Amino acid sequence: MKYYTMTIAGCERNLPLCKLNDDLQIGAFVIIGDQELTVACARDLLKIAPDYDYLISAEAKGIPLAHEMARQHGDAKYMVARKGVKLYMTGVFKSEVRSITTDRLQTLYLDTADAELMKGKRILIVDDVISTGESLYAMEELVHQAGGEIVGKLAILAEGEAAERDDIGYLEVLPLFDKDGNALE
Repeated sequence: MKYYTMTIAGCERNLPLCKLNDDLQIGAFVIIGDQELTVACARDLLKIAPDYDYLISAEAKGIPLAHEMARQHGDAKYMVARKGVKLYMTGVFKSEVRSITTDRLQTLYLDTADAELMKGKRILIVDDVISTGESLYAMEELVHQAGGEIVGKLAILAEGEAAERDDIGYLEVLPLFDKDGNALE
């Protein structure tokens, strides 16, 4: 297996390259279980975050980031766009998404109790990696349905063309890779 080494928020990590198709590979960035990296990334993202009332992230890889950002910022609550309806949910808003790392259409759900809290509030969307922007778009739809005002969209890494977007903030650029593991420009 080939790896891509990069420094993110002062932490050096080796990302395994994973085949998406015959011509393209991505660097697998997994924050789950990496407490040191999660704390550092949350710290650095908060430095560039606008003022907000609530954070929202998508299940599952964005949860540790949102949790740590909320903890460091002193937030009592953050929201999670879930990949399935849970028994505790009082009702749901939903939005469909097809992520680059998922082989099927998914639906993200927001509990109506969370939506009520978001109504008229400043919402910051956070995620681990923004690539195609599909997960980001689905979260934006949920925030709009809930009546929240999106004040920012942040990610740890911007992958591929996402690095050219001017509507997101991020810490580092993660390139895409060709079939031989060479970074694409």
